[in-house]
Amino acid sequence: MAAPLPPDPARFAAALAAFDAANAEDPNPDADATGRAWPKEVLYAARMSACLARVAPDAPEAVQLAARCQHIRRWAIPRTDFPLDRPGYHQWRNTLKKYHAELAGQLLAQVGYGPETITRVQQLVQKLRLKDDPDVQLLEDVICLVFLEYYFLPFAAQHPEEKVIDIVQKTWPKMTARGHALALQLPFTPEALALVGKALA
Repeated sequence: MAAPLPPDPARFAAALAAFDAANAEDPNPDADATGRAWPKEVLYAARMSACLARVAPDAPEAVQLAARCQHIRRWAIPRTDFPLDRPGYHQWRNTLKKYHAELAGQLLAQVGYGPETITRVQQLVQKLRLKDDPDVQLLEDVICLVFLEYYFLPFAAQHPEEKVIDIVQKTWPKMTARGHALALQLPFTPEALALVGKALA
């Protein structure tokens, strides 16, 4: 089922195009399932939109926009700019959230969105009131599903098993029961499924 058309399809399409154009400047390549290379954040954004359309085809327009700009120009604020400890990690993540929200707001204003939609998208991108806002929780489910489907195995290949298990154990509580059910239906390899099983045991 296709996502519902927004009130102004041309404006919505212009917003997605603006997000994609910003992400197309990503110098880091990533390959899709066919082996085709993309700018990393263009591919991530496309995966976010596709996952949202699959699990919540009636998602509000603001959620569709937030999914597409979740990591907008993420490479511009590298992890190495912050202390390589846990407080530094949280500082980096919080800085990124504000940056993504501000940039998304600028691009949405340029294509004609008003303050109400811009503020809503910024709330979603920053994941404010995660457990109290169903739309934020939906976006979080999609973020977790995209990570588990596309980025979990590459992450696991680069880190010790105990860290991988820890990541799954931290990811799982962020998701809803429906998110859990959808995650367990993902086409995991036996290796990935074994790691998930250990984490949830």
